[in-house]
Amino acid sequence: MAPQPARPPAAAHDEAVSVEDPIGPPSGLSSTPTLYISEQNIRHMLKSISYDEAREDNYRLKGIQLIDTVRKSLQLPVRTFDTAAVYYHKFRFRYPSSEYDFSDVALASLFVACKTEDTIKKSKEILCAAHNIRHPNDQKTPDDKAFEFPSSVTVGLERHILETIGFDFRAQYPQKTLVKTVRRMFPPGDSERDKRGKMFMRTAYDMSIDLNKTFAPLKQTSSALVLAIIELTARVLDQDLDKVKQLNVKPFRADRASIYETMMDLLDLYTQFPKSTKVGPRFDLKKLMDLKIDINKQMSDEGYQRHVGWCNKCSKEMPEVHPVTPGSAKSPATSNSLSGSGSVRRKAGTNEGTLRYVFDAEEARKEKAIVGEHFNDEYEEYEVEVEEPIREEPRHPSNGRAAYPHRGHSHHVEHGWGPYNRGRHASYSDRSRGRKYASHY
Repeated sequence: MAPQPARPPAAAHDEAVSVEDPIGPPSGLSSTPTLYISEQNIRHMLKSISYDEAREDNYRLKGIQLIDTVRKSLQLPVRTFDTAAVYYHKFRFRYPSSEYDFSDVALASLFVACKTEDTIKKSKEILCAAHNIRHPNDQKTPDDKAFEFPSSVTVGLERHILETIGFDFRAQYPQKTLVKTVRRMFPPGDSERDKRGKMFMRTAYDMSIDLNKTFAPLKQTSSALVLAIIELTARVLDQDLDKVKQLNVKPFRADRASIYETMMDLLDLYTQFPKSTKVGPRFDLKKLMDLKIDINKQMSDEGYQRHVGWCNKCSKEMPEVHPVTPGSAKSPATSNSLSGSGSVRRKAGTNEGTLRYVFDAEEARKEKAIVGEHFNDEYEEYEVEVEEPIREEPRHPSNGRAAYPHRGHSHHVEHGWGPYNRGRHASYSDRSRGRKYASHY
């Protein structure tokens, strides 16, 4: 920031700034990051990158599964897995899968999440763990030279991820609240209660892992996620539904519409991709379909929509974008993510510059006013009278005629002398000019 000029006393300046927001465009870009994204906005972002539902769903499930597998191999906490899943989803909202390989983005998301959650792992350690999982007969160590180039790719993708999330490192962690709530539902007592509590806890915890394969952690609060998991677990197991209804939901501050939407997201996942989840293969598909129909009917009876805040008019105004064909997706060998340069592709309409964070709104307004003093163009208007002499044409010294007789006048020439040079080297322009103004008797 430029040095501050001399200003009035601070009290007077603060009083003048805090009256109202400054008029006109701000000197810099100020934006408030949003932690939650609605389903309609998610679909709009996916349409803008030519989202092919069948292919992209496959990449989404494989990417989250890869993050979970590598996380277990490195013995990282589930909190790191939740954060990496959120970063992976947000990255895929902005960049189509035809530009980057999903496995590279998944490992880079886990690498950034390790830094965010203070579970530091080097990029080579993550790449080595992924390699050993894929090739169990070819085990390597992180010091192997084969990971030199992939490590530069991961560091390059890290810059893309940081730009995509806007340095907003917040994420949803429902597991901690889920464990506490289930323990309150099943206090320690007889062996039968403990057995039911362990079964309930195992199913609910695995369901919280499967939840990251949907977009629910980007749309709902942790409280809504926990209540949806507990209720859906009780419905699937056909037990302890009365205990779920007796829960005190006031401390959770979660509306019923969000709980319904989260349960429907999980049921859509279990009915469409049961083999890619932890809980799906444990139950009959017909039972899950019947449960989905019952919850959908219950939502209609209570007047809730499938998605919270859905606008039918806005959905009609969304432009139709034709997705790219599956054959146009680049392989890992030709993907841009293998360049390792870390260059960021800017989209049209984005603002270049340094990203800063001001957590106090009042301080942000004061800073805008201070910076605005250096960008305001001030002009002073004044009039000056200047006497300008009138220019006259020069006259011929002998007869008083104008010195330019060829302008609008014909002139006399003596006989026998041509008006132009008749030599062999005379130019065409000279002849034309001479003939134009020549006159003969």
